[in-house]
Amino acid sequence: MNVLKRPLVTEKFTAMNEVGKYAFEVNTKANKVEIKKAVEKLYGVTVEKVATMKTQGKLKTKYTKSGTVSGRAATIKKAIVTLKEGEVIDFYSGI
Repeated sequence: MNVLKRPLVTEKFTAMNEVGKYAFEVNTKANKVEIKKAVEKLYGVTVEKVATMKTQGKLKTKYTKSGTVSGRAATIKKAIVTLKEGEVIDFYSGI
């Protein structure tokens, strides 16, 4: 199971980077311990705290020739990881 899917780089989460908090989209079945180990292994940092949240996918409706088609976007799980003071993750180093 791949625990970390991608880092979330939005305006809100980028502002949180200033205080040592980073956001990731994670596998919906991953728990806090697995997320902590994955971040520490991948980025070589020390994680102090992990907060998780599930966001339900938005309801989508498409009007087609044969009628309306309703569905829902995928549900995702986000993790906000707090690092030990003084440590940083640089998402832009490989660009």
